[in-house]
Formats: sequence, C-alpha cells, structure tokens
Amino acid sequence: MFDQLVLFAASLAANFFSALSGGGAGLIQFPMLIFLGLPFGIALATHKVASVALGLGATLRHLKASHLERRMSLIILGAGLPGVVLGAATILQIPERAATLALGALTLGLGLYSVLKPRLGMEHAPRNWHGAGLWGGMAGLFAVGFLNGSITSGTGLFLTVWLIRWFGLDYTRAVAYTLILCGLVWNGTGALVLGVLGTVAWGWMPALLAGSILGGYLGSHLALRKGNLWIKRAFETVTILIGLKLIFG
Repeated sequence: MFDQLVLFAASLAANFFSALSGGGAGLIQFPMLIFLGLPFGIALATHKVASVALGLGATLRHLKASHLERRMSLIILGAGLPGVVLGAATILQIPERAATLALGALTLGLGLYSVLKPRLGMEHAPRNWHGAGLWGGMAGLFAVGFLNGSITSGTGLFLTVWLIRWFGLDYTRAVAYTLILCGLVWNGTGALVLGVLGTVAWGWMPALLAGSILGGYLGSHLALRKGNLWIKRAFETVTILIGLKLIFG
C-alpha cells in the first residue's frame, strides 16, 4: 500500500508538470520506477504504458478548448509514428549512458534557447506547411518520434519546441498537439512495441494510471487558464531541470 501511494503521488506530480509544460513526466516517473526496484527494461515498458494515461487525461481537458487542426494532426502522426516504432524497437541496443548524456545536453539547450528568445511561442504564426518546408518539418518529426520511442525523459518537450520553432505554433497549441498526439498516440504505439518485446509490471499500473490521468487533466486545465507565458515559463523550468538531471545524474 505504501509503494502504491508513493507511485500515485510521484505520478501525479510528474504528469501535472508535464501537462503544464508540454512534456517531461519521465524526469520523476521513470527514475522512480528504477529506484523502487524495477530493472531498466521493465521500468521503461511500464513507464511507457503509464504515460499513455497522461495523454488521456490531457485529451479530456484539451478537447473542451481544442485548437487542433486535422491536417497538422495527420502530419505529426504520419511522420512521427514510424520513428516511434523504430526507436522503441532499437532502444535496448543503444548505450544507455551515452544516450542519456546526449539527451541531457539537447534538453538543457532547449530550455536555454527558449529563455534567450522572449517572443518564442508567444504568437500563432503558421509556416512551413507546404513544399520543402513541410518535408523538412516531417524529417524533424520523424527524428523526434525516434527519440520518443527510445528515450524516456522529456522527449515530448522536443515535439513542443519543434512545432513552435519550425511550424510557427504558439505554446498553447503546441502543448495541446504534444499531449494529445504524442502523449496518447505516440506513447501508445511505443508502449505496444515495448510491451510485446519486453515486460510490463502490471501490478504497479493502477496507481501510475490514476496519477497520470489526474495529473494530465489538472496540468492541462491550469495551462489553458494561464496561457502562453505561463506555459513558456513552465517549459523552460522543466527542460533546464531535466537537462541537468540527465547530465549529472
């Protein structure tokens, strides 16, 4: 019972901040599973399954004020899902420490980049939806999908900033796409692949799912009420903390 309470509290906190900032639930949730005794591979598969509930909780809130457009949704799914499948199928072949350090440096860089760009994500100005710009954006989505399938901590943040920087979305819209499409569909695909190839700790799942759904809903609710500036500050805080955590352990 104590372990279930710990799992619920940590999952609630992790997914609340993830829904507010557009990613990063793995900063707390994944290391916690390892700390409580799960081997890396089982912890990875378990975290991926639980992270689908974050997308469900966020979807329940964002659909009430949805800014999602069908075309952009199809682009994100079509370009990103093949990367998710490839990443999830190859993760156990990648040296863990090297991948973690690289991800930490990139994540920290995202946060600092946003800090140095005060207007980043403050306005919705769509671009690169056609021609060469679209193909470049899809290549980026494939790369982010690969990271999402293979690495556990903070990869939703990469999708958020890519949608802002390349496609011209504001933070509110980018986070909605990330939480619904990445959180629900990308993570669901990765969870399916890892569930087939690996092992899931199903006995740990009730508390993780409850914390993920509730945290995702509450974080999304606060983000929609507070708007772009709050989301931007949350994004910067979470990315910098995740980057430092991954680099320095």
